[in-house]
Amino acid sequence: MTETTACIALGSNLDLPEGDSMWILAEAVRRVHAASGCRVLAGSSIHRTAPVGGPLGQRDYLNAVMVVRTTLAPRALLDLLLSIESGLGRVRDAGVRNGPRTLDLDLVLFGDAVIDEPGLHVPHPRLEERPFVLRPLLEVRPDAINPRTGRALASALRSCSPEAVSVCGNLGVPP
Repeated sequence: MTETTACIALGSNLDLPEGDSMWILAEAVRRVHAASGCRVLAGSSIHRTAPVGGPLGQRDYLNAVMVVRTTLAPRALLDLLLSIESGLGRVRDAGVRNGPRTLDLDLVLFGDAVIDEPGLHVPHPRLEERPFVLRPLLEVRPDAINPRTGRALASALRSCSPEAVSVCGNLGVPP
């Protein structure tokens, strides 16, 4: 089986009875790592950022990126991520864009693949516009390139408008 390195962005700004957003991110990493065909190689720092868009009054988000080595096809990996989101309380409300959520898992890079299928776009279409994804991504993949544009993502981050960020922890890698 061919292995591919994928980068997955994580975000959370709602708690569950089992734990807060920090716990939810750590649990998502554990579940990806425990899944057949996946091994988490690295995790970024956890960044606290203000919400972008969506309803007013949302809490700040915790954002991070994990690097995964996988034998899963891109669609199968996305299905796994959606299942983990659902299992950790994610409810998708079609009427609320950029709303609060217990967990958001985005497949932002899958090797050097460019994929445009219904419901699956890799690299993530707004990757170069999202400093809350680029900062943690560049921690774990400082030389990352957007395979769609050929642009170094470090250059894309320099083009983004500045945002207030505080590092509040480390995602870590399961043993």
